[in-house]
Amino acid sequence: MGLMSLSALAAISLLAGCRQDMQDQPKFVPQRGTDFFADGRSARPQVEHTVARGQLREDEYFFTGLLNGKEQDAMPFPATLAVLERGQERFNIYCTPCHSRVGNGDGMIVQRGYKPAGNYHDSKRLAQPLSHYFYVMTNGHGAMPDYSAQLTPADRWAVAAYIRALQLSQNAKESDVPQGAQVKNLSDIAQEQGLPASFAGPWPMAVDTSVQALPPVGDAAGAPAENPKTPTLTPQPAATTSGKKGETTWPEPKN
Repeated sequence: MGLMSLSALAAISLLAGCRQDMQDQPKFVPQRGTDFFADGRSARPQVEHTVARGQLREDEYFFTGLLNGKEQDAMPFPATLAVLERGQERFNIYCTPCHSRVGNGDGMIVQRGYKPAGNYHDSKRLAQPLSHYFYVMTNGHGAMPDYSAQLTPADRWAVAAYIRALQLSQNAKESDVPQGAQVKNLSDIAQEQGLPASFAGPWPMAVDTSVQALPPVGDAAGAPAENPKTPTLTPQPAATTSGKKGETTWPEPKN
């Protein structure tokens, strides 16, 4: 009996020594070298003449906005109403902070000191081909970063189509309206809805977009109540508006 117990214990000990958990199995750690392959790399190069799943990108124009290395004034798929609505939604989320809802480059963060964005309604942008906007969203341009992480290729094309629709809307003529359709003046519509006369006027561009070091005195609307334990700072005089329209003068800081 004792011999059998010892034999069983020895067998169990032997089996326990052969155990290998998954976390301890032989494997290659990413970015770590190995002597298993002659080139010393654990990560193997892609097999020649193969394409990873989802990276075929056979339609060059759809993924790059370029055809034979040049921008084109065309969509890679029909610009249906659903496409324009999707483009409007994405534009309002990602583009309006800089370019504004009407695309004049005077978005909210521009009004608060950021560099003015491109105005889609000036002669330079009106002359650019449609795929130029897709290309800029894909690769960035100037102070604008790329938005390839936020927008899929299809969404970038939808936004480009909506930008073109914005351009047409801000430069539309009565001759563009289908025959028989009624055209109402925007001023009349504003008056009927009780809106101010300025509602139908042009959207102004920011005059002064320099970043201000000193904020205006006073609490912003909706700001939380001040913590009574917060150290009191020396109040600064309020900003004054000079004779030049839209230009704000800030007091000089005291040394």
